Amino acid sequence: MAKNVLGSELEPCSFDPLTGFYRNGCCDTGSEDVGLHTVCIEATAEFLEFSASVGNDLSTPIPEYSFSGVQPGDRWCLCATRWQQAFEAGKAPPVILAGTHATTLEWVDTDGLRAHAIDL
Repeated sequence: MAKNVLGSELEPCSFDPLTGFYRNGCCDTGSEDVGLHTVCIEATAEFLEFSASVGNDLSTPIPEYSFSGVQPGDRWCLCATRWQQAFEAGKAPPVILAGTHATTLEWVDTDGLRAHAIDL
């Protein structure tokens, strides 16, 4: 069973919108997930604007992929390196640690991640 950054069993991040690299609601990962979609976030307007400005528009719907777009308040599995980039830019979204895969700790600032946690 996958572990979260707290050392316990990885909890789901979101089923609506359905998230995760495997689209199973969890931020689990595997060798196919080169983007490391492991950080469970709660999207903010500020973060979504930042993400779009660096080439990753998460809020625009893509109907052909049944993607309705991420909106402020939605939970989403974000790439670990994108979270770190947003953190360094002062735009990091809140994090749900129980839904964030343990692998994340290899790629992001641990103190920053905890400072943005909304489930401690």
